[in-house]
Amino acid sequence: MAEHLLRCESCSVRHRAVCGALEHAEIERLNAIAHHKLLPPGHVILHDNAEMHYFANIVSGVVKLTKTLADGRQQIVGLQFASDFLGRPFRAQSPYTAETVTDVHLCTYDKGKFVRLVKDIDGFEHRLFQHTLDELDSAREWMLLLGRKSAGEKVASFLLMVARRMETIGCKASDDPNRPRFNLPLSRAEIADFLGLTIETVSRQISRLKVDKIIGLEGNRTISILDMRRLMAAMEQERD
Repeated sequence: MAEHLLRCESCSVRHRAVCGALEHAEIERLNAIAHHKLLPPGHVILHDNAEMHYFANIVSGVVKLTKTLADGRQQIVGLQFASDFLGRPFRAQSPYTAETVTDVHLCTYDKGKFVRLVKDIDGFEHRLFQHTLDELDSAREWMLLLGRKSAGEKVASFLLMVARRMETIGCKASDDPNRPRFNLPLSRAEIADFLGLTIETVSRQISRLKVDKIIGLEGNRTISILDMRRLMAAMEQERD
């Protein structure tokens, strides 16, 4: 783990993160308790049901959230991207295991200092509450996807979700924001686990999208969205 200095004013995700509504003086107080960590893929940030010692904003990279079943199996229950908040204030234990799936840059805050700051700054607790409600809405939408959509719709929905959240959209990776290009943060096996499908089904649906010229595929991980409109249509259309 490496730490380096980065002030909140230069943070690329500040305006989308939970600290986005804070005034300059309040940002300075938050900056005073912040520490920055660069983590490699496969690093466990939080363990399921373990005591939490700090919270964090994700500045860059992707984190997967998993739950461990009684028989030891793990299920991916969510993905978090740049600007997402990691951890649960006012809760003693982590409700999930959080593990990096790419290189990740975290802006971390000591638990005790952060909770005191939340109580001291007007509106900060409301911002955290709104963030929690947004996460709840996203979880409900994902339950609909897993429970009611076909395999083709699930894979199309997953690709669109990642395309919308990956930080490379509209940047160097693509000159056209309507045709983003990005690296999948999960392997085919992990995508299958996340969507409740088999690896073979995930591969078949990705290949179908490629044949239909909706996406381009370079290797196993690099995806280009060639037709955003048709990908959005594939989210809602049953495919045999």
